[in-house]
Amino acid sequence: VYAWNAMLAAVCGDTVIWKGSEKTPLCTVAVQRIVARVLERNGVPEGVFGIVTGAREVGEWMSEDPRLPLISATGSIPMGRAVGQTVAARLGRSLLELGGNNAIIITPNADLEMAVRATVFGAVGTAGQRCTSTRRLIVHEDVFDEVRDRLLGIYEKVTIGDPLQEGTLVGPLIDQDAVDAMQAALEKVQAEGGTVLHGGEVLSDRPGHYVRPALVEAENHYEIVQDETFAPILYLIRYRDLVDGPDSALALHNGVRQGLSSAIFTLNMREAETFLSHLGSDCGIANVNIGTSGAEIGGAFGGEKETGGGRESGSDAWKIYMRRQTNTTNWGTDLPLAQGITFEV
Repeated sequence: VYAWNAMLAAVCGDTVIWKGSEKTPLCTVAVQRIVARVLERNGVPEGVFGIVTGAREVGEWMSEDPRLPLISATGSIPMGRAVGQTVAARLGRSLLELGGNNAIIITPNADLEMAVRATVFGAVGTAGQRCTSTRRLIVHEDVFDEVRDRLLGIYEKVTIGDPLQEGTLVGPLIDQDAVDAMQAALEKVQAEGGTVLHGGEVLSDRPGHYVRPALVEAENHYEIVQDETFAPILYLIRYRDLVDGPDSALALHNGVRQGLSSAIFTLNMREAETFLSHLGSDCGIANVNIGTSGAEIGGAFGGEKETGGGRESGSDAWKIYMRRQTNTTNWGTDLPLAQGITFEV
């Protein structure tokens, strides 16, 4: 996230080389032009913020270059694994913020109106293309049917179109590859036994890569559910117990390789505190009665497990952009030695 990372680096006295996504090179250039004007007006050398554009090979070059002591990478888990291994091989440092596969748990004690509203925003907002987008919805069996029916009613009315127009909730996917990935995921989940309850169609009646958000009843152990698809697919999963057993809500919630954002909706204090305890969510972000996708910049944004462990904001995020040095200065006339050792020379 350039606006987060670059500003922290600058505050810490670092220079920055930014490789934007190869899917949006013109955005990278446009942002750099804005930054360049600000630097010029304030008498800051233009080299403080630089850009490189290109595909995978540019990222590989950056990861291998010892002149770049820290590589911050935001993206997929395979990309992050490659970057982390390459940087570690030269004993450099990496800050990784990778896949999410985020889940919301809805208990029978939840405010269902609030829970459903948060779920819809997290699942279909930005067309499901945020690292904190809601991918899995784990719902207690007592309220499962009601939650499903409420979601179906909203999904049938959700506005799809130009994201710059007021009232639009779902914009386009970024490119045809994203559309293809979504279609492949829907085919796979049905092959594994899941049921598409709503959506998933490609909207070919307009220019751009528009799709209808999909609502799918599935099981957590499905291979496709274990992976994150960067598209508006929401998997509905039933549970009976919050804590006990391998099929408990928390076991299902934590039973994926990723660990970025998580949420529980409940008005029961014990359920909420359990979710936030060592027995609860194993994610870097754990919310109560607010969705997985929100205004995270004030907190220590980042995740655990294959999400990479990096923190891109919050109270301690600046530390990785610094080098640490211990200084000891002796202004006395004697030379104290370690462990009180004395000897004559």
